[in-house]
Amino acid sequence: MPTSSASTTDSARSAAGGVQSLERAFDLLERMADAGGEVGLSELSASSGLPLPTIHRLMRTLVACGYVRQQANRRYALGPRLIRLGESASRLLGTWARPYLARLVEETGETANMALLDGDEIVYVAQVPSKHSMRMFTEVGRRVLPHSTGVGKALLADFPDAEVRALLARTGMPAATEKTITTPEGFLAALEEVRRAGYAVDDNEQEIGVRCLAVPVPDAPTAAAISISGPAGRVTESATERIVPVLQQIAGELSAALVSQNQA
Repeated sequence: MPTSSASTTDSARSAAGGVQSLERAFDLLERMADAGGEVGLSELSASSGLPLPTIHRLMRTLVACGYVRQQANRRYALGPRLIRLGESASRLLGTWARPYLARLVEETGETANMALLDGDEIVYVAQVPSKHSMRMFTEVGRRVLPHSTGVGKALLADFPDAEVRALLARTGMPAATEKTITTPEGFLAALEEVRRAGYAVDDNEQEIGVRCLAVPVPDAPTAAAISISGPAGRVTESATERIVPVLQQIAGELSAALVSQNQA
């Protein structure tokens, strides 16, 4: 017997009032991103609990729209059409963050940055420069590996050790300077210190003569962190004691604004 359009509509909607197939498609995209951007159907079925025919139907639609592509090995990867969406969202997020970064510069005197975890890389989405003549500059849009940055440590501190090891295995741990951490064990120990202290430090690890202090933005819609960076001669241990509480306070205020914007 044919299903009525009313009952079809009802069954396609989740208990939360959203369109179920759309929610499932976005969930699959999130799971693909969490897995490093490439997965097989059986992996998606195991992690999502959805039956294979349902996943296959959703992935076929996502492939047709360009948001997913099928590899020669029959696995599925995130598609190029997501790049434009991600770049636009990153720019908007950076725009929202700039007033908070400007306050961070006013209160600390150092260059303030905001960065996101995008796949296995850190991408800088906003910066407000210091007013000092000697100041740090990172180009918005620049991508770096997480192991050599303060924001990378801040963003990965809450990840399970196994996920961190898997990420490091994919990216490698090349040395940017002689101070860069280049072993998984050393990086995991640094993350443990971040969890203990409540903030992350890049101590000449990305660039000699530069120190960076970073904290995550709690409850952000995507993994985000803010930081200050400056010459090692200014970002001293005593300056750290003054700067970290300011970083944490502004991260909390930015979090509240982003959560409010996300719920609007």
